[in-house]
Amino acid sequence: MTHPIISAEDFDSLRQLRATRPEAVGQKLKDRRRRDLLGGDGRLFIVAADHPARGALGVGDNGTAMANRYELLERMATALSRPGVDGVLGTPDIIDDLAALGLLDDKIVVGSMNRGGLRGASFEMDDRYTGYSIGAMVDSGLDFAKTLVRINLEDAGTAPTLEATARAVNEAAAAHLPIMLEPFMSNWVEGKIVNDLSTDAVILSVAIAAGLGNDSSHTWMKLPVVQDMERVMEATTMPTLLLGGDNGDDPDTTFASWADALRLPGVRGLTVGRTLLYPPDGDVAAAVDTAARLVHTDL
Repeated sequence: MTHPIISAEDFDSLRQLRATRPEAVGQKLKDRRRRDLLGGDGRLFIVAADHPARGALGVGDNGTAMANRYELLERMATALSRPGVDGVLGTPDIIDDLAALGLLDDKIVVGSMNRGGLRGASFEMDDRYTGYSIGAMVDSGLDFAKTLVRINLEDAGTAPTLEATARAVNEAAAAHLPIMLEPFMSNWVEGKIVNDLSTDAVILSVAIAAGLGNDSSHTWMKLPVVQDMERVMEATTMPTLLLGGDNGDDPDTTFASWADALRLPGVRGLTVGRTLLYPPDGDVAAAVDTAARLVHTDL
C-alpha cells in the first residue's frame, strides 16, 4: 500500500508556505538538484499526474479517484521514491506541491501545457494552452514540455489547437527544450470525445503531429500501445515514450503489452499515470516497481 512518505506536518508546512511565503514555492523548484535527461541506458520512466487540471478525476469505475489532492501527493511521493523512476509529468499546481515537499531533486520534471479542453465540455476540442508556457518552464528550470494533440476532423476546435501546438514546438526548439506530443485521432461519440486507438488512426495522428512547427529537432512522441506497434513505430524517427492510459481489468496483460512495445526501435520508455498511481490492488510501490523493471532492465 502507499507508504507514509509525507507526514501531516509536511502538509501543514506546505499550506503555510503557500499562504505566507508564496515566492519560496517557485524558488524551491528553481533550486532543486537537476540531472541529465537520459541516464546511462538512454531510457526514461516518467510518472504522470496532469489529469485533474483537465477535469479528468476518474480512474476506472471511481469517478473522483484523483479528487483528494493529499492522497494523490502521497501516491506520487511513493512512486518518486522507487528505484528507476526518472521523473514526473504535471501541471504547475502539482509540480509546485512536489517541489515544496522536496521530492524533485535528481528528477526529470515535465510541464503539461494545454489543459483547456476540459473533459466533457462542448469546447473540449479547442484545447487551449492554459498550463505551462515554454518561457515559464525555461525560467523555472523544467526539463521537458508535454502537449496533448487530439485531432478531430469534424470539429473546428482542432484548428486552433494545432496552431498553438506548432507555436509551442517552435518555442521549445528555440529554447532547446525537448517537447513530447501526445497525438490522437478523436471523434464525438454520443456527446463524448473518444480517441481512435486503431493502428491506422494512431499512425495518422503521428504523421500530423510530427509535422507541426518549423523545427522538429527537439520533438518527441508520447504514444498509446496499440495492435501492430511495429507499424506505429515505423511511422516516426522521433524518440518515443509509451503512455499507459486508464486502468485495465488485467494488469498482467497491460504490463506484457508494455514489455513488448518497449523492445521496439525508437521507444525510449514509459510515461504512465493512473494505471500505476491507482492500481486495482492499491499497491502503488509494487505497480511502479514492475513498470520500472520493464523500462530499466538492469534493476
